[in-house]
Amino acid sequence: MKPELNHKPGIAEIQTAVERFNSRVDDAMRNKPPTKEWVRKAVRRQGADRCPVRLRRLSYDVILRYGDDLADLFCEYPDDLYCAQAYELFIGYQAPGRAHPIDPLHALTQSAQWTDEWGTGWAHAVGGVGASPISHPLKEWSQLDEYLAGHVPDPRAPGRLDGALPALNMHGQTKYFSGQTHLSLFERMHCLRGMANAFEDFYVYPKETSRLLDALTEYYLEIVRAWGRLDNVDGLFMTDDWGTQTALMISPDMWRKFFAGRYRRIGEEAHRCGLDLIFHSCGHVTEIIGDLIDAGVDVLDPLQPEAMDLKQIASKFGGHIAFFGGLSDQRLVTMSPTEVHDEVHRSIDTMGRAFRNAYIVAPSNILTPEIPLENIRALFEACHNQ
Repeated sequence: MKPELNHKPGIAEIQTAVERFNSRVDDAMRNKPPTKEWVRKAVRRQGADRCPVRLRRLSYDVILRYGDDLADLFCEYPDDLYCAQAYELFIGYQAPGRAHPIDPLHALTQSAQWTDEWGTGWAHAVGGVGASPISHPLKEWSQLDEYLAGHVPDPRAPGRLDGALPALNMHGQTKYFSGQTHLSLFERMHCLRGMANAFEDFYVYPKETSRLLDALTEYYLEIVRAWGRLDNVDGLFMTDDWGTQTALMISPDMWRKFFAGRYRRIGEEAHRCGLDLIFHSCGHVTEIIGDLIDAGVDVLDPLQPEAMDLKQIASKFGGHIAFFGGLSDQRLVTMSPTEVHDEVHRSIDTMGRAFRNAYIVAPSNILTPEIPLENIRALFEACHNQ
């Protein structure tokens, strides 16, 4: 029997369920034929036999609710690429032997508060997805010199990417493998300063803002190089959410002033390291897609259909960048299975077939337990039966 939505399992039950799920899904993916080379062709807009699929975009809660039924779908229809993070994005790197380590499963399934390696305080509430910042270490710009000198984490810390090595060793030779690095420039900035302060900073404290962003860029470049030094890593998946449902969070001109050049440095370094650059930014980001292409972004994710006109984006930018996402996790809750099939095929026609299958078919955000299992099954079937 599947747990109900309101079932509250203990940590031991959660750990057992997640480990069982991951073991089954990883084994199935490992035992399927290699996909690395043709996924590379899709990502690089060189033509592929079909659009790659990535559906392993899941909350812990959906794994707990559907368990083996969900794992069965991944075993029958395994993903074509693997996206791995070395450590939980809301927690950050934890050095081996750290006193009082934070347990990600506990932190992200129970009511919990903690402080990450940057000094940002986070909280998770039961029933929520992810975590939210509740305190910010760089409250005043007068603290900037001290913070930059002594509180920015070491991107070259030994073992920083070790958490991704088991997945890389398992899948790197046969699957397109992307290293995920979250909270890059703007996201990290507002985690340090607070969202309201960050918006004000662009106008009131441009010099201090530039100094902080320069330091974050240098940090991020070291992370890019670290992923590039690992064998069999094909891409870098970076995140910086810029969109509301209707517009950018700041003006395009302000965005270009502070971010275009810094993203270009990251894109150039990723390519120098032999990595494709996958850029994740939720919401309406239509106005900066051309700038992201100029900065070297190879793949744009997640293309939320509630926020952007996907036909318009495909018409204007198809062939110049590969697409990733596009399937509404919000609408999956209320659609019928037939509607799910139709939505998937429309997305593939719009963003994939017209551009030599340069489209990774995926939800535009994580799958949650509110989505009926029959709709999840329809999603898998439609994505893989193109």
